[in-house]
Amino acid sequence: MSNRQGTNTTLSDNSRSDLVEKPDSDEPAPVTIPDVSPPDGGLTAWLTIAGAWMVQFSTFGYLNAFGVYQDFYTRAFLSHVSPSNISWIGSVQLFLMYAPAVIVGGAFDSGYFHYVQLTGSLLLVVSIFMLSLVQQGQYYQVFLAQGLGIGLSVGLLFLPSLSIVAHHFRRKRALATGLVVSGASCGGIVFPILLNRLFADPSMGFASAVRVSGGVVAALLVIANALMRTRLPSKGRRAVFTRDGLLHIAGDGAYVWSIAGAFCTNLGLFVPFFYLQLFAADHAVTPTVTTYILAILNAGSTLGRILPMALADRLGVYNMLLPAILISAGLVFSLFAATNTAGVVSVAALFGFSSGAYVSLIPPLLGTLCTDLSELGLRMGLAFSLVGTSMLIGTPIFGALLDMGRTLVWSQPIVFAGVCIVAGFACMAVSRALYVRRLVVRSRGPSA
Repeated sequence: MSNRQGTNTTLSDNSRSDLVEKPDSDEPAPVTIPDVSPPDGGLTAWLTIAGAWMVQFSTFGYLNAFGVYQDFYTRAFLSHVSPSNISWIGSVQLFLMYAPAVIVGGAFDSGYFHYVQLTGSLLLVVSIFMLSLVQQGQYYQVFLAQGLGIGLSVGLLFLPSLSIVAHHFRRKRALATGLVVSGASCGGIVFPILLNRLFADPSMGFASAVRVSGGVVAALLVIANALMRTRLPSKGRRAVFTRDGLLHIAGDGAYVWSIAGAFCTNLGLFVPFFYLQLFAADHAVTPTVTTYILAILNAGSTLGRILPMALADRLGVYNMLLPAILISAGLVFSLFAATNTAGVVSVAALFGFSSGAYVSLIPPLLGTLCTDLSELGLRMGLAFSLVGTSMLIGTPIFGALLDMGRTLVWSQPIVFAGVCIVAGFACMAVSRALYVRRLVVRSRGPSA
Protein backbone atom coordinates (compact mmCIF):
# COMPACT_ATOMS: atom_id res chain seq x y z
CA MET A 1 0.00 0.00 0.00
CA SER A 2 2.74 2.35 1.01
CA ASN A 3 4.77 1.39 -2.06
CA ARG A 4 1.77 2.05 -4.25
CA GLN A 5 1.22 5.30 -2.46
CA GLY A 6 4.86 6.28 -2.83
CA THR A 7 4.70 5.36 -6.46
CA ASN A 8 1.60 7.46 -6.88
CA THR A 9 3.35 10.34 -5.17
CA THR A 10 6.39 9.98 -7.41
CA LEU A 11 4.26 9.77 -10.55
CA SER A 12 2.26 12.74 -9.40
CA ASP A 13 5.39 14.80 -8.82
CA ASN A 14 6.85 13.87 -12.18
CA SER A 15 3.67 14.54 -14.06
CA ARG A 16 3.30 17.89 -12.33
CA SER A 17 6.88 18.84 -13.12
CA ASP A 18 6.32 17.84 -16.74
CA LEU A 19 3.25 20.01 -16.91
CA VAL A 20 5.11 22.90 -15.32
CA GLU A 21 8.29 22.53 -17.38
CA LYS A 22 6.56 22.63 -20.76
CA PRO A 23 4.81 25.93 -20.17
CA ASP A 24 8.06 27.24 -18.62
CA SER A 25 9.92 26.40 -21.82
CA ASP A 26 7.35 28.39 -23.77
CA GLU A 27 7.33 31.34 -21.34
CA PRO A 28 10.18 33.55 -22.68
CA ALA A 29 8.15 35.05 -25.54
CA PRO A 30 5.27 36.44 -23.44
CA VAL A 31 7.61 37.41 -20.60
CA THR A 32 9.68 39.64 -22.92
CA ILE A 33 6.66 41.53 -24.28
CA PRO A 34 6.74 44.26 -21.59
CA ASP A 35 10.48 44.77 -22.18
CA VAL A 36 9.99 45.20 -25.93
CA SER A 37 7.50 48.01 -25.45
CA PRO A 38 9.34 51.36 -25.74
CA PRO A 39 9.63 53.12 -22.35
CA ASP A 40 8.97 56.62 -23.77
CA GLY A 41 11.67 58.10 -21.57
CA GLY A 42 14.39 57.33 -19.08
CA LEU A 43 18.09 58.22 -18.90
CA THR A 44 19.21 55.70 -21.53
CA ALA A 45 16.51 56.83 -23.94
CA TRP A 46 17.35 60.53 -23.68
CA LEU A 47 21.11 59.90 -23.88
CA THR A 48 20.44 57.94 -27.07
CA ILE A 49 18.45 60.89 -28.41
CA ALA A 50 21.39 63.18 -27.58
CA GLY A 51 23.80 60.87 -29.40
CA ALA A 52 21.52 60.60 -32.42
CA TRP A 53 21.23 64.42 -32.44
CA MET A 54 25.02 64.64 -32.69
CA VAL A 55 25.03 62.16 -35.58
CA GLN A 56 22.43 64.23 -37.44
CA PHE A 57 24.44 67.41 -36.72
CA SER A 58 27.56 65.81 -38.19
CA THR A 59 25.94 64.16 -41.22
CA PHE A 60 22.84 65.81 -42.66
CA GLY A 61 23.93 69.05 -40.96
CA TYR A 62 27.24 68.94 -42.82
CA LEU A 63 25.47 68.24 -46.11
CA ASN A 64 23.17 71.20 -45.44
CA ALA A 65 26.26 73.38 -45.76
CA PHE A 66 26.90 72.30 -49.35
CA GLY A 67 25.47 75.59 -50.57
CA VAL A 68 28.65 77.20 -49.23
CA TYR A 69 30.75 74.75 -51.22
CA GLN A 70 28.54 75.27 -54.31
CA ASP A 71 29.08 79.03 -54.15
CA PHE A 72 32.81 78.75 -53.36
CA TYR A 73 33.44 76.18 -56.09
CA THR A 74 31.41 78.12 -58.70
CA ARG A 75 33.14 81.44 -58.07
CA ALA A 76 36.68 80.35 -57.14
CA PHE A 77 37.87 76.79 -56.46
CA LEU A 78 36.28 75.12 -59.55
CA SER A 79 35.40 78.22 -61.55
CA HIS A 80 35.94 76.44 -64.88
CA VAL A 81 33.22 73.87 -64.04
CA SER A 82 29.53 74.58 -64.69
CA PRO A 83 27.14 74.97 -61.73
CA SER A 84 25.26 71.88 -62.90
CA ASN A 85 28.38 69.71 -62.80
CA ILE A 86 29.34 71.12 -59.40
CA SER A 87 25.88 70.34 -58.05
CA TRP A 88 26.43 66.70 -58.98
CA ILE A 89 28.86 66.54 -56.05
CA GLY A 90 26.15 67.58 -53.60
CA SER A 91 23.42 65.52 -55.27
CA VAL A 92 25.57 62.39 -55.13
CA GLN A 93 26.08 63.08 -51.43
CA LEU A 94 22.31 63.25 -50.90
CA PHE A 95 21.73 60.19 -53.07
CA LEU A 96 24.26 58.12 -51.13
CA MET A 97 22.77 59.34 -47.86
CA TYR A 98 19.55 57.57 -48.89
CA ALA A 99 20.55 54.91 -51.45
CA PRO A 100 22.23 52.35 -49.12
CA ALA A 101 19.33 52.69 -46.68
CA VAL A 102 17.69 49.39 -47.62
CA ILE A 103 20.91 47.50 -46.79
CA VAL A 104 21.67 49.64 -43.75
CA GLY A 105 18.07 49.20 -42.55
CA GLY A 106 18.39 45.43 -42.84
CA ALA A 107 21.64 45.54 -40.88
CA PHE A 108 19.91 47.65 -38.21
CA ASP A 109 17.08 45.11 -37.88
CA SER A 110 19.68 42.32 -37.61
CA GLY A 111 21.43 43.95 -34.65
CA TYR A 112 24.47 45.54 -36.31
CA PHE A 113 23.69 49.10 -35.26
CA HIS A 114 26.96 49.82 -33.46
CA TYR A 115 29.13 48.20 -36.15
CA VAL A 116 27.49 50.32 -38.85
CA GLN A 117 27.81 53.50 -36.79
CA LEU A 118 31.49 52.96 -36.05
CA THR A 119 32.29 52.17 -39.69
CA GLY A 120 30.39 55.20 -40.95
CA SER A 121 31.98 57.50 -38.36
CA LEU A 122 35.50 56.48 -39.28
CA LEU A 123 34.83 56.79 -43.02
CA LEU A 124 33.24 60.23 -42.63
CA VAL A 125 36.17 61.70 -40.72
CA VAL A 126 38.70 60.22 -43.17
CA SER A 127 36.72 61.54 -46.17
CA ILE A 128 36.53 65.09 -44.79
CA PHE A 129 40.26 65.15 -44.19
CA MET A 130 40.85 63.74 -47.68
CA LEU A 131 38.74 66.63 -49.04
CA SER A 132 41.16 69.04 -47.37
CA LEU A 133 43.97 67.56 -49.50
CA VAL A 134 42.38 68.09 -52.94
CA GLN A 135 44.02 70.53 -55.35
CA GLN A 136 42.26 73.59 -56.75
CA GLY A 137 40.72 72.99 -60.17
CA GLN A 138 40.75 69.19 -59.80
CA TYR A 139 37.05 68.32 -60.08
CA TYR A 140 37.51 64.55 -59.92
CA GLN A 141 39.38 64.78 -56.61
CA VAL A 142 36.59 66.82 -55.03
CA PHE A 143 33.98 64.44 -56.45
CA LEU A 144 35.70 61.35 -55.03
CA ALA A 145 36.35 62.76 -51.56
CA GLN A 146 33.18 64.80 -51.06
CA GLY A 147 30.61 63.23 -53.37
CA LEU A 148 31.46 59.56 -52.91
CA GLY A 149 33.41 59.41 -49.63
CA ILE A 150 31.33 61.77 -47.49
CA GLY A 151 28.11 60.65 -49.19
CA LEU A 152 28.64 56.96 -48.50
CA SER A 153 29.69 57.51 -44.91
CA VAL A 154 26.64 59.69 -44.24
CA GLY A 155 24.53 56.92 -45.78
CA LEU A 156 25.83 54.50 -43.15
CA LEU A 157 25.10 56.88 -40.28
CA PHE A 158 21.89 58.67 -41.23
CA LEU A 159 19.14 56.03 -41.17
CA PRO A 160 20.22 54.10 -38.03
CA SER A 161 20.33 57.35 -36.04
CA LEU A 162 16.64 57.84 -36.94
CA SER A 163 15.54 54.23 -36.55
CA ILE A 164 17.02 53.97 -33.05
CA VAL A 165 14.32 56.37 -31.82
CA ALA A 166 11.71 53.59 -32.22
CA HIS A 167 13.63 51.47 -29.68
CA HIS A 168 12.94 54.01 -26.95
CA PHE A 169 9.79 55.95 -27.88
CA ARG A 170 6.30 55.13 -29.10
CA ARG A 171 3.74 57.71 -27.91
CA LYS A 172 6.32 60.50 -28.04
CA ARG A 173 8.07 59.16 -31.14
CA ALA A 174 7.25 62.12 -33.39
CA LEU A 175 8.56 64.61 -30.81
CA ALA A 176 11.68 62.52 -30.14
CA THR A 177 12.34 62.22 -33.87
CA GLY A 178 11.88 65.96 -34.24
CA LEU A 179 14.49 66.59 -31.56
CA VAL A 180 16.91 64.21 -33.28
CA VAL A 181 16.54 65.70 -36.76
CA SER A 182 16.85 69.21 -35.37
CA GLY A 183 20.51 68.32 -35.09
CA ALA A 184 20.71 68.48 -38.89
CA SER A 185 19.35 72.03 -38.84
CA CYS A 186 21.73 73.09 -36.10
CA GLY A 187 24.60 71.65 -38.11
CA GLY A 188 23.23 73.58 -41.07
CA ILE A 189 23.54 76.76 -39.00
CA VAL A 190 27.01 76.16 -37.59
CA PHE A 191 28.84 74.68 -40.58
CA PRO A 192 27.88 77.36 -43.16
CA ILE A 193 28.96 80.16 -40.80
CA LEU A 194 32.15 78.29 -39.89
CA LEU A 195 33.09 77.47 -43.49
CA ASN A 196 32.20 80.90 -44.91
CA ARG A 197 34.28 82.64 -42.26
CA LEU A 198 37.27 80.33 -42.67
CA PHE A 199 37.16 80.32 -46.49
CA ALA A 200 37.33 84.13 -46.38
CA ASP A 201 40.22 84.17 -43.90
CA PRO A 202 43.53 84.41 -45.83
CA SER A 203 45.39 82.81 -42.95
CA MET A 204 43.19 79.70 -43.14
CA GLY A 205 42.03 79.00 -46.68
CA PHE A 206 40.18 75.99 -48.05
CA ALA A 207 42.33 73.15 -46.67
CA SER A 208 42.51 74.40 -43.09
CA ALA A 209 38.81 75.31 -43.05
CA VAL A 210 37.83 71.80 -44.10
CA ARG A 211 40.14 70.27 -41.48
CA VAL A 212 38.59 72.39 -38.73
CA SER A 213 35.13 71.18 -39.75
CA GLY A 214 36.44 67.61 -39.80
CA GLY A 215 37.73 68.01 -36.26
CA VAL A 216 34.30 69.16 -35.07
CA VAL A 217 32.65 66.16 -36.76
CA ALA A 218 35.19 63.72 -35.29
CA ALA A 219 34.69 64.96 -31.72
CA LEU A 220 30.90 64.80 -31.95
CA LEU A 221 30.86 61.30 -33.44
CA VAL A 222 33.10 59.95 -30.69
CA ILE A 223 30.66 61.23 -28.06
CA ALA A 224 27.63 60.05 -30.05
CA ASN A 225 28.85 56.48 -30.35
CA ALA A 226 29.47 56.39 -26.62
CA LEU A 227 25.92 57.57 -25.81
CA MET A 228 23.64 55.60 -28.14
CA ARG A 229 22.14 52.28 -27.01
CA THR A 230 19.77 49.79 -28.63
CA ARG A 231 16.91 48.07 -26.73
CA LEU A 232 15.06 45.60 -28.93
CA PRO A 233 16.56 42.15 -29.51
CA SER A 234 18.05 41.62 -32.95
CA LYS A 235 16.11 39.59 -35.46
CA GLY A 236 19.20 37.61 -36.39
CA ARG A 237 20.55 37.19 -39.87
CA ARG A 238 17.86 37.14 -42.47
CA ALA A 239 17.39 38.01 -46.13
CA VAL A 240 16.82 41.69 -46.73
CA PHE A 241 14.45 40.93 -49.59
CA THR A 242 11.96 38.09 -49.59
CA ARG A 243 9.21 37.54 -52.14
CA ASP A 244 6.44 37.51 -49.54
CA GLY A 245 7.87 40.54 -47.77
CA LEU A 246 8.12 42.62 -50.94
CA LEU A 247 4.62 41.61 -52.07
CA HIS A 248 3.28 42.59 -48.65
CA ILE A 249 4.99 45.99 -48.82
CA ALA A 250 4.01 46.58 -52.47
CA GLY A 251 0.39 45.87 -51.54
CA ASP A 252 0.39 48.71 -49.01
CA GLY A 253 -1.06 51.50 -51.16
CA ALA A 254 -0.60 54.23 -48.55
CA TYR A 255 3.07 53.34 -48.23
CA VAL A 256 3.68 53.20 -51.99
CA TRP A 257 1.95 56.54 -52.64
CA SER A 258 3.88 58.14 -49.77
CA ILE A 259 7.13 57.10 -51.49
CA ALA A 260 5.86 58.60 -54.77
CA GLY A 261 5.03 61.81 -52.92
CA ALA A 262 8.42 62.01 -51.25
CA PHE A 263 10.15 61.27 -54.58
CA CYS A 264 8.45 64.17 -56.35
CA THR A 265 8.84 66.54 -53.40
CA ASN A 266 12.56 65.86 -53.02
CA LEU A 267 13.17 66.67 -56.69
CA GLY A 268 12.63 70.33 -55.83
CA LEU A 269 12.87 70.63 -52.06
CA PHE A 270 16.66 70.65 -51.71
CA VAL A 271 17.26 73.24 -54.43
CA PRO A 272 17.38 76.20 -51.96
CA PHE A 273 19.92 74.35 -49.80
CA PHE A 274 22.22 74.17 -52.82
CA TYR A 275 21.48 77.40 -54.65
CA LEU A 276 20.05 80.00 -52.27
CA GLN A 277 23.45 81.49 -51.42
CA LEU A 278 24.25 81.77 -55.13
CA PHE A 279 20.75 83.22 -55.72
CA ALA A 280 21.37 85.84 -53.04
CA ALA A 281 24.74 86.79 -54.47
CA ASP A 282 23.19 87.10 -57.95
CA HIS A 283 20.36 89.35 -56.71
CA ALA A 284 22.44 92.09 -55.08
CA VAL A 285 21.84 90.89 -51.54
CA THR A 286 24.41 92.42 -49.20
CA PRO A 287 27.55 90.27 -48.80
CA THR A 288 27.03 89.92 -45.05
CA VAL A 289 23.51 88.58 -45.47
CA THR A 290 24.62 86.31 -48.33
CA THR A 291 27.20 84.78 -46.01
CA TYR A 292 24.55 84.00 -43.42
CA ILE A 293 21.65 83.09 -45.73
CA LEU A 294 22.04 79.31 -45.31
CA ALA A 295 22.35 79.76 -41.56
CA ILE A 296 19.06 81.72 -41.62
CA LEU A 297 17.43 78.96 -43.67
CA ASN A 298 18.60 76.27 -41.26
CA ALA A 299 17.59 78.34 -38.22
CA GLY A 300 14.05 78.30 -39.57
CA SER A 301 14.47 74.59 -40.23
CA THR A 302 15.36 73.98 -36.59
CA LEU A 303 11.99 75.33 -35.44
CA GLY A 304 10.26 73.48 -38.27
CA ARG A 305 11.72 70.18 -37.16
CA ILE A 306 10.52 70.53 -33.56
CA LEU A 307 7.23 72.46 -33.34
CA PRO A 308 5.23 70.53 -35.99
CA MET A 309 6.53 67.26 -34.55
CA ALA A 310 5.14 68.12 -31.14
CA LEU A 311 1.75 68.79 -32.75
CA ALA A 312 1.94 65.67 -34.94
CA ASP A 313 1.58 63.38 -31.91
CA ARG A 314 -1.81 65.00 -31.26
CA LEU A 315 -3.09 66.10 -34.67
CA GLY A 316 -1.64 63.32 -36.82
CA VAL A 317 1.42 63.15 -39.05
CA TYR A 318 -0.43 63.63 -42.35
CA ASN A 319 -2.25 66.70 -41.03
CA MET A 320 1.10 68.39 -40.42
CA LEU A 321 2.94 66.96 -43.43
CA LEU A 322 0.56 68.03 -46.21
CA PRO A 323 0.52 71.74 -45.26
CA ALA A 324 4.31 71.69 -44.94
CA ILE A 325 4.69 70.41 -48.51
CA LEU A 326 2.18 72.88 -49.97
CA ILE A 327 3.74 75.85 -48.15
CA SER A 328 7.21 74.80 -49.37
CA ALA A 329 5.95 74.84 -52.96
CA GLY A 330 4.47 78.30 -52.51
CA LEU A 331 7.71 79.64 -51.06
CA VAL A 332 9.75 78.28 -53.98
CA PHE A 333 7.46 80.16 -56.39
CA SER A 334 7.79 83.26 -54.19
CA LEU A 335 11.47 83.47 -55.21
CA PHE A 336 10.20 85.30 -58.30
CA ALA A 337 9.33 88.22 -56.02
CA ALA A 338 12.40 87.94 -53.76
CA THR A 339 14.55 90.48 -55.53
CA ASN A 340 16.09 92.23 -52.53
CA THR A 341 17.66 91.44 -49.17
CA ALA A 342 14.42 91.48 -47.17
CA GLY A 343 12.66 89.20 -49.64
CA VAL A 344 15.44 86.61 -49.79
CA VAL A 345 15.80 86.54 -45.99
CA SER A 346 12.04 86.08 -45.55
CA VAL A 347 11.89 83.22 -48.04
CA ALA A 348 14.93 81.59 -46.42
CA ALA A 349 13.49 81.65 -42.91
CA LEU A 350 10.00 80.51 -43.91
CA PHE A 351 11.19 77.86 -46.35
CA GLY A 352 13.54 76.56 -43.67
CA PHE A 353 10.57 76.10 -41.34
CA SER A 354 8.32 74.34 -43.85
CA SER A 355 11.03 72.15 -45.37
CA GLY A 356 12.32 71.25 -41.91
CA ALA A 357 8.83 70.14 -40.93
CA TYR A 358 8.58 67.98 -44.06
CA VAL A 359 11.96 66.30 -43.59
CA SER A 360 11.34 65.54 -39.92
CA LEU A 361 7.81 64.19 -40.49
CA ILE A 362 8.79 61.53 -43.05
CA PRO A 363 10.37 59.04 -40.56
CA PRO A 364 7.36 59.08 -38.17
CA LEU A 365 5.08 58.80 -41.21
CA LEU A 366 6.83 55.60 -42.24
CA GLY A 367 6.59 54.40 -38.65
CA THR A 368 2.85 55.15 -38.65
CA LEU A 369 2.34 53.17 -41.86
CA CYS A 370 4.37 50.22 -40.55
CA THR A 371 2.20 47.55 -38.89
CA ASP A 372 5.15 45.44 -37.71
CA LEU A 373 8.13 47.12 -36.02
CA SER A 374 10.38 44.26 -37.15
CA GLU A 375 9.90 45.62 -40.69
CA LEU A 376 10.61 49.25 -39.78
CA GLY A 377 14.26 49.25 -40.82
CA LEU A 378 13.46 47.54 -44.12
CA ARG A 379 10.51 49.81 -44.91
CA MET A 380 12.43 52.98 -44.08
CA GLY A 381 15.45 51.69 -45.97
CA LEU A 382 13.44 50.81 -49.07
CA ALA A 383 11.67 54.17 -49.03
CA PHE A 384 14.89 56.15 -48.54
CA SER A 385 16.70 54.19 -51.26
CA LEU A 386 13.99 54.90 -53.83
CA VAL A 387 13.62 58.54 -52.82
CA GLY A 388 17.39 58.96 -52.96
CA THR A 389 17.22 58.71 -56.75
CA SER A 390 15.23 61.94 -56.91
CA MET A 391 17.85 63.69 -54.81
CA LEU A 392 20.52 62.50 -57.25
CA ILE A 393 18.89 64.13 -60.29
CA GLY A 394 16.86 67.05 -58.90
CA THR A 395 19.56 69.65 -58.25
CA PRO A 396 21.62 68.88 -61.40
CA ILE A 397 18.45 69.37 -63.50
CA PHE A 398 17.94 72.69 -61.71
CA GLY A 399 21.58 73.60 -62.40
CA ALA A 400 21.29 72.68 -66.08
CA LEU A 401 18.20 74.88 -66.43
CA LEU A 402 19.98 77.66 -64.56
CA ASP A 403 23.23 77.68 -66.56
CA MET A 404 22.43 79.45 -69.83
CA GLY A 405 25.87 80.36 -71.13
CA ARG A 406 27.63 82.60 -68.65
CA THR A 407 24.42 84.17 -67.32
CA LEU A 408 22.16 82.66 -64.66
CA VAL A 409 18.49 82.43 -65.68
CA TRP A 410 16.37 81.59 -62.63
CA SER A 411 12.80 81.45 -63.96
CA GLN A 412 12.76 77.99 -65.55
CA PRO A 413 14.52 76.16 -62.68
CA ILE A 414 12.26 77.81 -60.10
CA VAL A 415 9.17 76.62 -61.99
CA PHE A 416 10.67 73.13 -62.22
CA ALA A 417 11.30 72.94 -58.46
CA GLY A 418 7.88 74.34 -57.53
CA VAL A 419 5.93 72.01 -59.85
CA CYS A 420 7.79 68.96 -58.52
CA ILE A 421 6.84 69.84 -54.93
CA VAL A 422 3.20 70.37 -55.94
CA ALA A 423 3.19 66.91 -57.58
CA GLY A 424 4.58 65.51 -54.33
CA PHE A 425 1.72 67.11 -52.42
CA ALA A 426 -0.83 65.45 -54.73
CA CYS A 427 0.70 61.99 -54.28
CA MET A 428 0.91 62.42 -50.51
CA ALA A 429 -2.77 63.41 -50.42
CA VAL A 430 -3.61 60.11 -52.14
CA SER A 431 -1.50 58.29 -49.54
CA ARG A 432 -3.46 59.95 -46.74
CA ALA A 433 -6.79 58.96 -48.30
CA LEU A 434 -5.70 55.31 -48.52
CA TYR A 435 -4.42 55.34 -44.95
CA VAL A 436 -7.72 56.77 -43.66
CA ARG A 437 -9.60 54.08 -45.57
CA ARG A 438 -7.40 51.43 -43.94
CA LEU A 439 -8.23 52.79 -40.49
CA VAL A 440 -11.95 52.82 -41.28
CA VAL A 441 -11.89 49.21 -42.49
CA ARG A 442 -9.92 48.13 -39.43
CA SER A 443 -12.32 49.92 -37.05
CA ARG A 444 -15.27 48.07 -38.55
CA GLY A 445 -13.67 44.78 -37.72
CA PRO A 446 -14.22 41.33 -39.22
CA SER A 447 -17.96 41.88 -39.50
CA ALA A 448 -17.46 44.68 -42.06
